[in-house]
Amino acid sequence: MSLLLLQLFNGLSLSSILLLIAIGLAITFGLMNVMNMAHGEFIMIGAYMAYLVQHWFQKFLPASAFGWYFIVSLGVAFAVAFLIGWLLEVCLIRFMYGRPLDSLLATWGVSLALQQLARSIFGAPNVAVKAPEWLEGGLHLTTDLILPYKRLFIIALVALCIFVIYMYLYHSAGGRRMRAVMQNREMAACLGISTRRVDAQSFAFGSAMAGIAGCALTLVGPIGPTIGTYYIVDAFMVVVLGGIGKLIGTVAGALGIGVFNTALEYTTSATIGKVLVFTLIIAFLQWKPMGLVTIRSRSLD
Repeated sequence: MSLLLLQLFNGLSLSSILLLIAIGLAITFGLMNVMNMAHGEFIMIGAYMAYLVQHWFQKFLPASAFGWYFIVSLGVAFAVAFLIGWLLEVCLIRFMYGRPLDSLLATWGVSLALQQLARSIFGAPNVAVKAPEWLEGGLHLTTDLILPYKRLFIIALVALCIFVIYMYLYHSAGGRRMRAVMQNREMAACLGISTRRVDAQSFAFGSAMAGIAGCALTLVGPIGPTIGTYYIVDAFMVVVLGGIGKLIGTVAGALGIGVFNTALEYTTSATIGKVLVFTLIIAFLQWKPMGLVTIRSRSLD
C-alpha cells in the first residue's frame, strides 16, 4: 500500500512540475499560435534568478533571513522573466504573427543566444541552489512513506498558480479581453480591444510563468545554461495533448503524462517508459487531433 501511494505521489509530483513548465507555453501558444522555442530559456532565467537572490541574501543579509530568500526569488524570477518576455514580444515576436515557421526559427535563435549569454555570465558548469531549512526533510506518513517537503511545496505552488490564472482569465477584465482575442481576434479588434497590447501582456505573462517554473526547478536539482532544453519537448507535449488554448486541458494533459510516465518507468525502465508515453500520445492524437479539450467558437467552426 505504501509503495502504491509513493508511486501516486511521484506521478503527481512529476505532473505538477510539467504543468508549471507548460502553463506559460499554453498561454502564448494557445493565444498567439507562436512556436516559442525560447520558452525553455525563460525557465533558465528563473532558475538563475534564484541562484542570484540566494547569493545576495548570503552576502548582504544576516543568516536568520536566509530562509526567506526563496520566496523573494519567486517574485524576482516572475518580474525579470516578464520584462524580458515583454521586450522580446515588442522587438521580435510581433513581427512574426502569421508566420509560424519564421517564429520557430527566430525564437530558436533567441534561445541559443540566451544560452550563450548565460554561459558568459555564470559559466558552463551547473550550479546548485541550496534550499531553505524549512524545505529540508519530509512528511513521515509511515516508516516506508516519506513525502519530501520540496515536492509538496512545488505541488502547492502549482495549485496557487492555477488558481490565480483561473481567477484572472475568468473573473477580470484583462482575462476577458485575453479570451476574446484568443477566440476571435478580428471581432475583438472591432470591439475596441487593443490586440497588440493583449499579445504583449500575454506573451510576457507566459514568460513570467516559465520564470517561476525555473525557480521551482532549483529545488529538484542543479541548474545550468541548458536546463530549459530538457523540458521544452515535454512542455509542447503537454500543451498539444491537453488542447491548445484551454487551461483545464493543460492540467489534464500534465496529470496524464506525469502519472503514466511514472507508472511505465516503474514497471519497465526510464527509456522504455518515455518511448511508451510518446507512443500513447501519438495514438491518442490520431483519435482526437485537437487534444483532450478544444475551444468552441464560431470562428473555429
